[in-house]
Formats: sequence, C-alpha cells, structure tokens
Amino acid sequence: MKENRKIRWGIIGLGNIAHQFAKDLLLVEDAELAAVASRDSEKSKEFAKKYQCKKAYSTYDDIINDDNIDILYIATPHNSHASLTIKGLQNNKHILCEKPIALNYEDALQMIQASKANTKFFMEAFWTRFNPSFREAFSRIKRGEIGEVKYINADFAFYVEKFGEVGDRKTDMKLGGGALLDVGVYPLFLCYILLGIPTEIVAKSNFHTSGADLQTSMILQYENAQAILHSSFVSTSNIKATINGTKGRINLNTMWHEAQSYTLNIENHEEEFLLPTKGKGFTYEIEECHQCIKENRIESELWSHQNSLDLIKIVDLVKNQIGLEYPS
Repeated sequence: MKENRKIRWGIIGLGNIAHQFAKDLLLVEDAELAAVASRDSEKSKEFAKKYQCKKAYSTYDDIINDDNIDILYIATPHNSHASLTIKGLQNNKHILCEKPIALNYEDALQMIQASKANTKFFMEAFWTRFNPSFREAFSRIKRGEIGEVKYINADFAFYVEKFGEVGDRKTDMKLGGGALLDVGVYPLFLCYILLGIPTEIVAKSNFHTSGADLQTSMILQYENAQAILHSSFVSTSNIKATINGTKGRINLNTMWHEAQSYTLNIENHEEEFLLPTKGKGFTYEIEECHQCIKENRIESELWSHQNSLDLIKIVDLVKNQIGLEYPS
C-alpha cells in the first residue's frame, strides 16, 4: 500500500452504530468511505448519499468481493459477526468487527485463525480501549497511583420501552439478543483489562419471554479483588465505572465507555481531567486500524486477538451461569 493513499473502508450493516462510525470516519484524514452495504437497497443508497460514499450495495457478498476496499467494518447483529468476518478475511479484506466478537469462544477462535491464515488485520471493535480518558486513567492505575486495585464497580443500562421477539436485535435469540452481549460486555471488558480472568463468577438474570436476558448482575471474584457489574434494558443507570485501590480511586465519568473525562481521588483530594474525544470517539480505533495495516500487522497490541479470546471466554462463563443458550 502506498504511504500517501487513503485507506478505503466498506461498512456492512447500516444501523445506528454504523451512522455514528461513518460520521467519525469522515474526521480521519487518511480514511475514505468507499462502499456501504445493506440488504435493503434504499437504505444503502440513502446511507451512501448521506456520507458522500460512491458505492451502495444491496448484498453483503457484493461489498466483500469489491477489490477496491481495504478494510470492512462489520456492524451487523451479533449472530453474523463470525461468518461475515471469515468471508471478508478470505476475500483479502482487513476487518474491524463490532463487539462482541462472536456468540461464543469457538466462533471467535475460527475468526482469529482466518486472520492468521490469510495474513489480514482483524480486530474486535472495542473502541473504549482507545478512548483518551480510559487510556490515561489506565496508565495511572498501572503506575500504581491508586495503589493495588481491590474493587471495581461498573454498570451499563438503558430503559427500553417496547420489545419485539422476532427481528429485534435486543431480544431475538437468533440475532444474539440480550443485555449481556449488547452492553454487559463493557463492564466485563473493564474488569478483564485491569484484573484479568476471574477465578469465579456469580451471575443472575431476569429474562424476556424470548429467552434473552433483560437484566444481568455479576460478581467477579479474583484472588485479591472483587467486582460488581450490571447490565440492563429495563432501567436507566449512572453508566459510571469506579476503580478502587488501596491509595485512592478513579471514576470513569458518565458515559464511561465513551468517557470525555475521568476523576482521580487520592486522600480525599479530587481532581477531574477533561479529555474530550474527536467526534464520538470511534476515530481512535479507526486510527489504530490504519497504523496496524500500514505496519503490516494482523492484530493490535492494545486490543489483541488473545484479548478478544479471553473476553469471550469470560462472557461464555457468565452465559453458563445464567443459562443463556443461543441457537446453533
């Protein structure tokens, strides 16, 4: 790839998150939105027009087979992440795939094996890992500024007034519905990145008639620490994360997964650090993808293949705890 050429993106799945991503893509200087794809041709054309994109496809195969695309952003429901990622990698595309990486560990492993076999970049789109507030707070924690981390408390909940069973990504089991996969992965990510894989998990859920979890609470036990986490579609919450150590604590402020600031409290002295994002904040994971592609790397050092495998392993443990089973 020529150093001065823009990296050409394609977007598969044109829901709300794809709109947010496309807006941020326009803010990245060396990025070009080359094509979009939806199974609804009108939706695809409207999306392309809105974001000054030349190509609008009505099938996923068409965009995957387009030789003028360098990297695909996959923003479809969870159940199609694995199949579309693998097909894209096999068709010479780099891939950024929305979280969760897949419905289970086995599918995630196949995706990563496809990345290695085809020597193409692949990353799960955990944009929080690249958020400036998170990265600076994370560095402070790693330097020991709040002492040894002993307790993490994090939630992610929003109220959904009406649910459907068929075709509603929040509750349709065929689409990988449920609060755990949709928003519960964020608190689990936070604990994993700071404390690793827990030694024990206790989790309880309330369910929709479809079998999808509407509300899931989790206790994570570590050798020398604990975490209490919550995800839900049936109430609002602070959407705040607190990391508590032996010397102080850090709050990732609301909404913590896309934080614009964090607060450091040591010996009852509190100070807020403002780090507003460029755009919504997808810009940072986009820039990470570009850097990795230019350096011919197939994974990011900040959110690696192994990181994604570890996280989905934790998610699987929670699923087993609450009895959440998706169709094969």
